[in-house]
Amino acid sequence: MSLPFVDRSSSSLPVQLVAQPRWRPWLKEQSAARRGWIESSGVAGNAGDLALLAGRDGKVAGAVLVLPEQPTLWDFGALATKLPAGTWKIASDTAPVSPTDAAIAIGLGTWRFERYRSKKAKAGARLLWPDGADKARARAIIEAIALARDLITTPSSDMGPAELAAAAADLAKQHEAALEVIVGDDLLTHNYPMVHAVGRASARAPRLIDLTWGNEDDPKVTLVGKGVCFDTGGLDLKPATGMLNMKKDMGGAATVLAVAAMVMASRLPVRLRVLVPAVENSVSGNAFRPLDVVPTRKGITVEIGNTDAEGRLILCDALHEGAAEKPTMMVDCATLTGAARVALGTDLPALFCNDDALADDLLAAGKAASDPMWRMPLFKGYRRLLDSKVADINNAPGVAFGGAITAALYLQEFVPDDVPWAHLDMMAWNNTSKPGRPEGGEAQAARAIFAAIEKRIGKAP
Repeated sequence: MSLPFVDRSSSSLPVQLVAQPRWRPWLKEQSAARRGWIESSGVAGNAGDLALLAGRDGKVAGAVLVLPEQPTLWDFGALATKLPAGTWKIASDTAPVSPTDAAIAIGLGTWRFERYRSKKAKAGARLLWPDGADKARARAIIEAIALARDLITTPSSDMGPAELAAAAADLAKQHEAALEVIVGDDLLTHNYPMVHAVGRASARAPRLIDLTWGNEDDPKVTLVGKGVCFDTGGLDLKPATGMLNMKKDMGGAATVLAVAAMVMASRLPVRLRVLVPAVENSVSGNAFRPLDVVPTRKGITVEIGNTDAEGRLILCDALHEGAAEKPTMMVDCATLTGAARVALGTDLPALFCNDDALADDLLAAGKAASDPMWRMPLFKGYRRLLDSKVADINNAPGVAFGGAITAALYLQEFVPDDVPWAHLDMMAWNNTSKPGRPEGGEAQAARAIFAAIEKRIGKAP
């Protein structure tokens, strides 16, 4: 992704920032000609309005952006796409939004997925970096989110388990991290039976992606991401409408890779581990079946109540492995349930957590970064719904209620109580375009997770 920023320019046009309550007083301060121009252009002073300002020579001399009374970074998100071509400079203080966050939103607003387009969009406006912006931090976050968006939005024909592993390999090479990938039947040899069972029906072999980075003596942070590169539902086949956007079912994997990219680019003093079980949930003669009983890495057996509840199956092997090292914190990200979307909609990931301090840190980081989530309960009263008459546990209760909670309770079975763990059930997709968040794949909660790691572990010395 090419960033829309320049370090210096011999000439640039100013962008003034005006808070909505200040719009009318500001407008009265302008010349009669400028007021007439602005009013005739249809700009009424609503939050998000952008008005171009004409100079005496009839050419564009600047612009004014109207911000809400309490702006967030996203209010800067459309700036580079709304401004005409040329070089621009934000001529006002961005407070209460930091210059770095403003730059992040501007950069993310220019992301476009054009891999398959023969005609690319023309280059738009360029902006000087906002005064005081941490360029390295902004660049690391923008590029990490763009990576996740690209991975999620790529069609499954070009983003299977092998391609997802290749993306992890590229990331590992960039940051001198170690990478191990266990493929196909070797998953059985290395005791990842659930990852193998879910992925074995596909012609594209399943795999366990295992990236490690940092000093062994630093606090351990483990990230686990659901990497279902396409989900047919298996033998419990989805309808066509339910299958339509299942290329995004590896959004959790893309999100943890984005967080990993931020952590490594920022050189945080952590021992990072990223585990991604990557599969395609397909239909063939050797597909796993409803009511099959399958062993797990933990050693307990699972009765398959529904083959379309496959995400929790591959995650449970990876979570058990990640927890074995007793990390300081472990976070998994997954496009896991429709129930979470019914409860919270598409923009708000559901947070489940076994540790109040970790949950508080994630919620606070999400609020501060305009990357929100909402905590939901690990209600033990629903654990009985996972009981099986023939195995240790069932992966999918035969009831329609509390689906996000029972999915989280299933995952909790594979995480010891003494490992601080958070589970994020997310959409990983923008259904419509909003400032800074074009339609397509999205690394929801990635910036919040990164900020929470920084708070708990500390920044690079």
